[in-house]
Amino acid sequence: MPPPRRIELPGPGPEDVVAGSDGALYTGIADGRILRVARDGGDVQVVARLSGRALGLEALPDGDLIACNTGIGLERVNARSGAVTRLVYSVEGRTLTFCSNVVAARDGTLYFSDSSQRYPLENYRADLIEHSGTGRVMRRTPSGEVDVILSGLQFANGLRLADDESHVLIAETGAYRLTRLWLNGERAGTTDTLIENLPGFPDNLGRGGNGTTWVALPSPRDPIADKLIAWPGWVRKVAWALPERMQPRPQRTAWVVQVDAVGRVVRDLQRPGDLYHFVTGVCELDGALYLSSLVESAIAVVAL
Repeated sequence: MPPPRRIELPGPGPEDVVAGSDGALYTGIADGRILRVARDGGDVQVVARLSGRALGLEALPDGDLIACNTGIGLERVNARSGAVTRLVYSVEGRTLTFCSNVVAARDGTLYFSDSSQRYPLENYRADLIEHSGTGRVMRRTPSGEVDVILSGLQFANGLRLADDESHVLIAETGAYRLTRLWLNGERAGTTDTLIENLPGFPDNLGRGGNGTTWVALPSPRDPIADKLIAWPGWVRKVAWALPERMQPRPQRTAWVVQVDAVGRVVRDLQRPGDLYHFVTGVCELDGALYLSSLVESAIAVVAL
């Protein structure tokens, strides 16, 4: 990966970055502000403020945004007026613990992930260590009906709707794989694996050209975390109870990979985390990658 250019933001934690219909970038930072960011970095504006904090975002053709307000629910943001409308607060009678990422189909159907039913964002490492398998993907129809379409996932995270909307691709962070859930046709309701045994923890997914998918990898895999997966559940819970300095921790790096429609890695871009690190989101636009991070206070720009 070539050295990135930083677009500084007025706060930390731009977990995801998307391109709006107006050509600008949109991201949400830790204090709940939703930002419109000029691609040259010359203008950063606050367009809305959530009562919580946004993780995944989806830009709609009409200029609105769908935001995963983690721990609260799924919300629609009017990027012109700043108005915020709650779309989903609870599923099957339970509030969402870790609303993570969202994609929109052309008919207005929303697919969104809930990473864990046990732990919120601030304790995300607990779910990865315990390997709870409580991640889910839900669907909200244009009429407002919500149902769970896939459960039992290992930290369901980034989503990518296929260009033909035949399936939704799911990053299972705790399983190091991308899972396909087929939405229509003979395979509707079934799943398979697009790529497994990834060398890092997959986070948000971005749309690439020719049916490809960009995968943000915040950190390489950890040998201790790999071993913990095979141990009994009580051992994993004990590991989470250890002092933080003794637990597996992310390694400092900047890393994204591009995967084609049959699961082949066609680009693997890495660099030391000296200028930017812990990449959690990636957006390709006009020959450049725009990277976001749960811990940085900037968006990074990388020329392709």
